[in-house]
Formats: sequence, structure tokens, C-alpha cells
Amino acid sequence: MTEKNEEKIRKAFRQKDWNDIKASDSWQIFKIMSEFVDGFERMSRIGPCVSIFGSARTKPDNPYYKLADEIAFKLTLEGYGVITGGGPGIMEAANKGANRGNGKSVGLNIELPFEQKPNEYIDRDKSIDFHYFFVRKTIFLKYSQGFIALPGGFGTMDELFEALTLVQTHKIGEFPVVLVGKKYWSGMLDWIKQTMLLDERNVNESDLDYFRVVDTSDEAVKVITDFYSKYLLKPNF
Repeated sequence: MTEKNEEKIRKAFRQKDWNDIKASDSWQIFKIMSEFVDGFERMSRIGPCVSIFGSARTKPDNPYYKLADEIAFKLTLEGYGVITGGGPGIMEAANKGANRGNGKSVGLNIELPFEQKPNEYIDRDKSIDFHYFFVRKTIFLKYSQGFIALPGGFGTMDELFEALTLVQTHKIGEFPVVLVGKKYWSGMLDWIKQTMLLDERNVNESDLDYFRVVDTSDEAVKVITDFYSKYLLKPNF
């Protein structure tokens, strides 16, 4: 454990009087509100978009980087904008593809202890900074017409399962969720089907219908377009 982490733990256990607690909590509420207000106001003018998730560590020579670029480019040809977490790796690739297709390229950047700069392919007026992860996730969910997850780490899993949980519990309407890379996702899916579903019965078999698994950019985009064509809906920009 680092000295910085130890200090955070000690600080959490220090005695505080009511005025200290009240002042700190009240100020935090205003900071959270300001992020929601700014996010809502700026994203409400964006139009139909698809969020693309994946690792910040993916390098430009990685096949998944190129795949994210292709998917985003093809989405813009269908009239969708693209939303990412604003950083490097898969996020950068997706913003690059959207930019290449002259589509809307949105970056919801998060302040992290290790520096994350918005990538250069985000539209200048569509780069939004967040301090709180939960505010950022709310914006992702509220303004996305679909989720596409490429290989990633804890952050990608967090965003993926947040979306699936809200759809499963009917807190939001069902919308397309796509996992790209059958090889990457196969171990997790095998565990869900065997352990989570059959052994422990912690999910229903119908819950597995909330997402699709594909390998190509054309398949990923087709899941999105097919979903909305059922309702005769198309992006309006």
C-alpha cells in the first residue's frame, strides 16, 4: 500500500464535527449538480449517438484499434454520432473513425490520478470533462442509442454491466448492446452461461438476449441499424 493510500484511509477515520461534515457534503452536492447540468445541457443538442467502449491501453497497431476505427466510421455513414470516454486506445480509435466519417465525435473525459488527456479526434465543442464516474456513466446511458464494447479492462466491464443491469431491471428501455471480439469475450460468456445461469441461477436465460457478440465491423453496425429499423427509426442528422 502506498503512502498516499494510507493517508486517504487515515483521513477517512479522523474525527470530524458536524459543521465540517455538513460543509464538505454540501459543497460536494453542488459539484455533482454542476456536472449533471453541464452534461445534460451540452449533450441534449448532440443527436442520436452510439457509445463505443474499450481499453485505453490498446495500441494503434492492435487489430482491435483498427476495428474500433472501422466501426465508428461506418456508424457515421449510417447517420450516428459516436461517444467515447475521450482517452487513448480504443476510445481514440473510435473518435478517429467518427472524425474520418465527418460524424459527430464526442469525448466524455474523466479526471484520473494518472493523467488522461482528451484525444485529438474529439470535436472541439464536444469534449466534456468529469470528476465523478457515476455522473459520466449517467451521461453515457442517457444519450446513447446503443453500446458497443470492444476488449477492455475494469472500466469497460463497469460500463458494460451498468448498461445490462439497467436494461434487465427495466430502469431504462431495451437498446442494442454489442460485444466485439468473440475470442476475447468467450471466457466471460462461458462463465455467465455455466456458473451464473445453470449452476447458481443468478440470471434468467432470457437475460442473455440483451446483448449480441460479433467479430466484424459490419456485424456490429448491423446490430444497431437492424434494431432501429424494426421501429422505422433512423438518425435525424
